[in-house]
Amino acid sequence: MTMQEVNGLAPLEFVERVGWVFEHTPWVAERALAGRPYATLSDLHAAMWQKVQSATREEQLALLRAHPDLGARARMSDASQGEQAGAGLDRLTAEEFARLQAANAAYREKFGFPFLFAVKGSTKHDILESIERRVYGDWETEFATALEQVFRIAGFRLADTIQQE
Repeated sequence: MTMQEVNGLAPLEFVERVGWVFEHTPWVAERALAGRPYATLSDLHAAMWQKVQSATREEQLALLRAHPDLGARARMSDASQGEQAGAGLDRLTAEEFARLQAANAAYREKFGFPFLFAVKGSTKHDILESIERRVYGDWETEFATALEQVFRIAGFRLADTIQQE
């Protein structure tokens, strides 16, 4: 799909074809509709990110909570499954899986949302190191970091969906 095609989509189709990049959170695309046409993929990504940044704290938290735990085997979108497999999270040893599950549980317990990490281009070792380090952070810093990771994830997904012209 090209940017020209994206700009020409009917509103409901736009939300269906682009809204999924923010995991189970179509309101981001719904709110970005009014900004069309977008000249570039970067413009669309920035506009969607601006909608997330201007959302309420509750909406942002719901967006974070819409993402699955890394390494989880349930309630995962096709995109998340593919991204996590690409980082090797589908090939964890029993010990690595136990470490990740324990770290996910500790992180979720402390922060109230799942650990978010844009896994594309990373290894399972990068991810394990990051979660085991970030679980010691403070809530505000981690909330901002999680939103930044969502932005990166959405950018990767858009780039995989829309052709650069």
